[in-house]
Amino acid sequence: MTQCHDRLKCLLNIQLKNGTIESLEKGLSSMRKLKVYLETSVLSHLDQQDAPDKMNDTLVLWDEIKQGLYDVYISDVVIDEITSNAELKRARLFEYLTEIEYTLIDVNNEIRAYANKIVEAGILSNKHYNDCLHIASAVVNDCQLLLSWNFRHMVKIKTINGVRSISAALGYHGIDIYQPSALIGGR
Repeated sequence: MTQCHDRLKCLLNIQLKNGTIESLEKGLSSMRKLKVYLETSVLSHLDQQDAPDKMNDTLVLWDEIKQGLYDVYISDVVIDEITSNAELKRARLFEYLTEIEYTLIDVNNEIRAYANKIVEAGILSNKHYNDCLHIASAVVNDCQLLLSWNFRHMVKIKTINGVRSISAALGYHGIDIYQPSALIGGR
């Protein structure tokens, strides 16, 4: 049995041996997709009339998501935060979620432990624990990007550097935290 050190070559060999070119294309496509966690503010800006530039960028990103360009993740924290909106906005946001494919992350003990480390390190306070849970959900589930319009707590150098330090110390991959505008059109 030959050992294969190049993931792409291995995938090609396996797929070609099985004669499944369609599977090969799917495999290559998923290898290129970024794993993206959407924090609640991104969804909220799909219908944010008082911030037209952010809303427009979010709608452009949403079209890219609907095209299947990204592997999208949200957590049950997102669902809880959407649920706390007024009825009309809540209904619209849940309607948007029906338009895309996403993976729903259940917040578990590992995620809570990571979120607690963010608070213990003084990166974010316990008052912003849901933000810690968003970050932890993304990191623990190996997302490459966390997208947020929250510049006060999340899309901030202190938070980004602190999260990278915690991830390195705990053996997790680093994550980038950006505003949605940074991603659109530029996979």
